[in-house]
Amino acid sequence: MLLSKCLPHLLIERTFELQNERAAYKFGATLAKSIPKAMRASLRHSMQVHLVGNLGAGKTTLVRALLRALGYKQRVRSPTYTLIEPYTIENVDGKPLSIYHFDLYRFADPREWDDAGFREYFDIGALCLIEWPQRAGSLLNMPDLKLNLVVQGEGRNLTAGAYSATGKKCLLDAHQTAELS
Repeated sequence: MLLSKCLPHLLIERTFELQNERAAYKFGATLAKSIPKAMRASLRHSMQVHLVGNLGAGKTTLVRALLRALGYKQRVRSPTYTLIEPYTIENVDGKPLSIYHFDLYRFADPREWDDAGFREYFDIGALCLIEWPQRAGSLLNMPDLKLNLVVQGEGRNLTAGAYSATGKKCLLDAHQTAELS
């Protein structure tokens, strides 16, 4: 289902104060714990996360935190120039997980997303992390999670919104864990 001109239905929203990069890594690790389980429980077995924020807001840092927490040990590159970086995490709950990290910052027109042939990555049971999703216009599917980062001094204000049952489960788990720590 493509996004229509109306806004998708927000199921739940939570705000997190990330005081520094260490807090961003902790949040990423907390969120990562629930992703494989929530994906397996969904009918699509896939998940789409939109990362929104100005340059330097910490979108790639958050992706690195997620990948590290999911067990990826090699270098995590920013896809600013390659547009996509693929990853496979072995042994996530006993099963491999395909992850695609997109950076659409360089897109000048939403049609570039379609021309790049990215649509195929979104229907194969993968975790798709998309920086600058607004550059694809209405061509992207509704996200499971939307993470909006805003710089506040040395830290970040992260507003997370869930638009699917999968996203809601991840967000509730992350919020509950954050409250307990």
